[in-house]
Amino acid sequence: MARTVWDSSVGKKTVMAVSGLIMLLYLVVHMIGNLKIFFGAEEFNRYGHWLRTVGEPFMHYGWTLWLVRVVLVVAVVAHATSAYQLSRRDIKARPSKYVHKKPRASYATRTMRWGGIILGLFIVWHVLDLTTGTVHSGGFQEGRPYQNVVDTFSTWYGNTIYIVAMLALGLHIRHGFWSAAQTLGAGSRTRDRALKTTANVLALLLTAGFVAVPVGVMTGVVS
Repeated sequence: MARTVWDSSVGKKTVMAVSGLIMLLYLVVHMIGNLKIFFGAEEFNRYGHWLRTVGEPFMHYGWTLWLVRVVLVVAVVAHATSAYQLSRRDIKARPSKYVHKKPRASYATRTMRWGGIILGLFIVWHVLDLTTGTVHSGGFQEGRPYQNVVDTFSTWYGNTIYIVAMLALGLHIRHGFWSAAQTLGAGSRTRDRALKTTANVLALLLTAGFVAVPVGVMTGVVS
């Protein structure tokens, strides 16, 4: 049954919708946590330590954080795989161009594919920068996330990569949230405006919230 559902276009769209909503929930929580940086190094570093002790003593040190990471990896892989396969299926179904051009789609709709690629590359860079420290500038300091964030956003390329990715994220959420609602049956003619408004507000708040951190470092509010 699972294989039958996965092989269908509806099944792949459902996987995309559910995995997308899981990632959206994580992004909201992650953004709120990021904004703690404006309360100073001590509080932000304490928050970073708390993330590794959630669930103790039942959960061992760091286990809850790793559990969240595993769920996110599964969600990202499922989302990307279903998106790629749906895209290939759509191309095979329409090997030639339409005789009549379709109405011009929104910018977010037309850039969903490239936005997804940008975000995929950004996730890899972000993990290597602030989780493992592999590509981190200024000397990665384990257990001191405040200093690591300041180091990253003290470079022009760190700011550029992050802000471009967050703009792509905003466009992705703006279209993706509404599409997920339609796929899961939450959309209707009466709720369409409310869903689109919610998508726009979520996209704006998340983009502004994430971008506020590099802007805070660039302007010296966070230093």
